Amino acid sequence: MQYKCPLLLVAITMCFVTKGFSQRGNYQITNGIGIFGGITKFDIATDNFTTAQGDGFLGGLSATVDIPHKWYNVSFGMQLSENNLGISARPTMLSTVDVFIDYKLFAAQIAMLMHIKVIETYFTIDVGPMVQYNGKLEVKDKGQKEYYINNYTNLTATDITNISLFNFNGAIGASAGIKNFKLKAQYIYGFTNILKKLENQNLDTTGGDARFKGNQNMLVFGAMVLF
Repeated sequence: MQYKCPLLLVAITMCFVTKGFSQRGNYQITNGIGIFGGITKFDIATDNFTTAQGDGFLGGLSATVDIPHKWYNVSFGMQLSENNLGISARPTMLSTVDVFIDYKLFAAQIAMLMHIKVIETYFTIDVGPMVQYNGKLEVKDKGQKEYYINNYTNLTATDITNISLFNFNGAIGASAGIKNFKLKAQYIYGFTNILKKLENQNLDTTGGDARFKGNQNMLVFGAMVLF
């Protein structure tokens, strides 16, 4: 996956934050850079498939704007993640043995978050929108590429990999810690249908629903260092 465009956008955004906010108001506004990383729990909520939540990891950068005398701060950032997901399938068309095929999904997310100061400096509630660009679903075990997806007669593991690449999410979470170090927990929900593109692939949907609908959800647990 190519991440050059998202990285360039974040760099431009950071420059804008530094210049735009530092000259406003009658009190000092502090800008900073945060580096963060963590683990993820990823799933797609759908009636088309039987899924299993998978583990992954995430890392990124953010430009933070600390606004004194206000009940909130703001940040602009980008994060890259590798996520895993299981989808129920069977080795052959008539098999009664069910297995979970492991899929991998790479994603880049750009977010603008508001940080509500519950306890200033020490604890905030974080909420805001997020734009996502992701790759296709990737079958991790090549030996499972021709497995048949449960809930359908002829649909194979590789048939469902070409999902929607651009998605819009909402994020809510919390940060706790000291001035330069925070522990973070975040829940990300996909408002757009990440499986919508499958409807344009002329797939054989015999035995199941030809309309595909799924909303991603991701839990993130991690830490951030601020400079």
